[in-house]
Amino acid sequence: MKADKNWCMSSYLTFRYVAKKNLVFKTGLLHKEHELIADSDKFKCKDADEIDFYIKKVLNEYDLSKSAIFLSGGMDSSILASYLPKGARAYTSKCVGQSAVDETERAKEICDICGLKHIIVDVSWNDYVDSMSDLALHDGSPIIPNEPQAYMMAKRAVRDGATLLIYGDCADTEFGGMNKMLERDWTFDEWIKRFTFLEPEKVLKKPANVNEIYEHYRVGSDNVNFIDFIRQIYVISASGASSNAIRAVGAKHVDPYEHLKMESKFDLKRIRSGDTKYLIRDLFKMKYPQLPILEKLPMSRPAEEWLKDWSGPKRDEFLPNCVEKLTGEQKLLVYSLERFLDLIE
Repeated sequence: MKADKNWCMSSYLTFRYVAKKNLVFKTGLLHKEHELIADSDKFKCKDADEIDFYIKKVLNEYDLSKSAIFLSGGMDSSILASYLPKGARAYTSKCVGQSAVDETERAKEICDICGLKHIIVDVSWNDYVDSMSDLALHDGSPIIPNEPQAYMMAKRAVRDGATLLIYGDCADTEFGGMNKMLERDWTFDEWIKRFTFLEPEKVLKKPANVNEIYEHYRVGSDNVNFIDFIRQIYVISASGASSNAIRAVGAKHVDPYEHLKMESKFDLKRIRSGDTKYLIRDLFKMKYPQLPILEKLPMSRPAEEWLKDWSGPKRDEFLPNCVEKLTGEQKLLVYSLERFLDLIE
């Protein structure tokens, strides 16, 4: 392992994780990312019936008697809730803040249908601050922005006796749910601009060039395989929020969707017309014919409100006044990065 703090900082701001296993922030401090399941080990699904069959097959490998689920009330987690035994617990996080999205009402409706015990876990900015250090030291890197939410739910679930936590993050990446990223074909340069969470040069005095990660997905001179990028790069941070948090509390975890993939390529025309995750939609209708499909809102935490009065980082690695024009989510990345550097140095 080689210590390269500048590259690791830039990678974290760009991808929300350190995208090279052989580089670390500090000698001896390994970072833990979500480990992907190889495509060759995934079950191919051609329709909703096969997704249903293979979800059951995956879950049959586990003892569900002490299982619990992270339930947002969206399609993906609601489908998984239908496989849990009656009386199992379902945890929904509710961020405290005026602009926070409240998903608890729909989640409660799903629990009532499935016979699950619904538990709401309130998450405040103070909870974020209090959990960041433990999570960052466990991960060996700054936190993934929604990791504290998962951590608070996981801690509560383990306290309640759960040993296995189920979640459904990979339905988006495996079944075509990233509608904003799939909305059109991108050139290579457009994709870098579209995907990058925060350009390192906007906040760091010594940004590193991490575009080599993008280069693996270049097609020809000017195109990009953005679908494989989503399924191989984006998914690591998207799923890592849950898996890292669950590992930090000593529980087992499984995302059944991560064990599946579509037999055919995404029907991009269908997705771009608004029919995202069309096979998952079909399965939801099979499971809950009485319910309308609610489109899940991203980023339920009120980062803008939480960090509206934060003046920005003080460490020497950062440019002065670098957060003035950033979004709340981008500020959260910078805040998390500075907190992590303070911890390890």
